[in-house]
Amino acid sequence: MNFFQTGYKGKADWWMYIVMFFIILATSFFAQIPILVAAFLQVDGDAAKWLASGENSFADIGMDSNLYLFLMLLTFIVPLIFFIIALKGMHKKKFAWVVTSREKIDWKRVLFGVLIWGGILVGLITIDIILNPDDFVWNFKLIPFVTLCFVSILFIPLQTTLEEVLFRGYYMQAIGMWLKNKWAPLIIMSVVFGGLHALNPEIQKLGYIALVLYIGSGFLFGIVTLMDEGAELAIGMHAVNNVIAALFVTTDWTVFQTDAIYLDVSEPSVNIEILVSLFIIYPAAIFIFSKKYGWKNWKDKLFGKVEKPVAIEQ
Repeated sequence: MNFFQTGYKGKADWWMYIVMFFIILATSFFAQIPILVAAFLQVDGDAAKWLASGENSFADIGMDSNLYLFLMLLTFIVPLIFFIIALKGMHKKKFAWVVTSREKIDWKRVLFGVLIWGGILVGLITIDIILNPDDFVWNFKLIPFVTLCFVSILFIPLQTTLEEVLFRGYYMQAIGMWLKNKWAPLIIMSVVFGGLHALNPEIQKLGYIALVLYIGSGFLFGIVTLMDEGAELAIGMHAVNNVIAALFVTTDWTVFQTDAIYLDVSEPSVNIEILVSLFIIYPAAIFIFSKKYGWKNWKDKLFGKVEKPVAIEQ
């Protein structure tokens, strides 16, 4: 049974996927209450002061960056909890069924995704710092950084897991079952994944061209998921991507503004990064994974039909 066929396990009525969307949306809004309360307390209840603090209001009002990061991640963690509950209660599905076609989640694959993608990113950051030392300012502060490590390593993987399970698992399986092919869900969910990042502050700084990189990342994670018949590698890659973004280099204009080791003070540009990522780094990662796990039948796995299995586990 392949990854899309695993989606037929349990109950897969179309209306359930719509209900789940509203469950995720509602719980995400609900989980924003703590960060709003914390911000309100930070300005001593002075709403005018908060509104006058600018576009990046949470940072500008002086909220501790680690507290802000945790409260922001909470808006993903709470929906993840409710997603798992609804998946079991409404769909009668095991969590593993929206992650992988294997009998159980392969945590070694998750770890391999972390090691390979993390190694690539750390290598690229190191090269950038060596070649452009004037673009980076040493920003290390022991206590805030230790706290950042705790928050990032413990909670960021929960945020990225929710995104991967929704975009590369639950809804990609659903679209595949509805449209009976594999290429359409790959394209749709990659574009939706990238498009949702349009609300990130870096889009305001870099322009909508930066969405190409996010959509490309969606395709990367999606291709890896389809070729590997499971999202374990993508879950590991996405998690380490965001953890490294939080720990190593921060800026004053990205979604993660943290007490990272370095502060990037260069004038932001994404054009070269897009080309290098899409045509060198992403293909290199796919090549490494394909050799490690012996991927074959590329045409069928990426463009084949989705067929309902004869025997379905309930």
